[in-house]
Amino acid sequence: MGKTWREKYDNGKDPIVKKLEIQYGGMHAGDQMLISSPSEIDQYIRAIPSGRTITVEQLRTDLAQKHKADGTCPLTTGIFIRIISELALEEISNGTHKVTPFWRVVDPKSPLAKKISCGSEFIAQKRKEEQH
Repeated sequence: MGKTWREKYDNGKDPIVKKLEIQYGGMHAGDQMLISSPSEIDQYIRAIPSGRTITVEQLRTDLAQKHKADGTCPLTTGIFIRIISELALEEISNGTHKVTPFWRVVDPKSPLAKKISCGSEFIAQKRKEEQH
């Protein structure tokens, strides 16, 4: 059996900045790239006020600036947002009400939304609920 979403979230790794050897993710060889962590991205998302949304690109820019990096890895950021989202959905199904509001970062029209088990409609509905 594979790891649970909680085990993936609690991966024990801290954010790290690495110098790129090759061009990757819109960055150039020699650039400093942040590889964040699920917990750091979770904290960022939880700080977004209700009713507001932030793009994944803005999240990546903000985290890169925090770590004085040239950019944030797009691949691991997407993976970590999915882990956070699936964990929040598990918590909702277990009756937890205060979960990470991943819908404030995941655009319902994005490819990422289609990968999350709740689907785009749930994300769009949560965004709509927060607008009222």
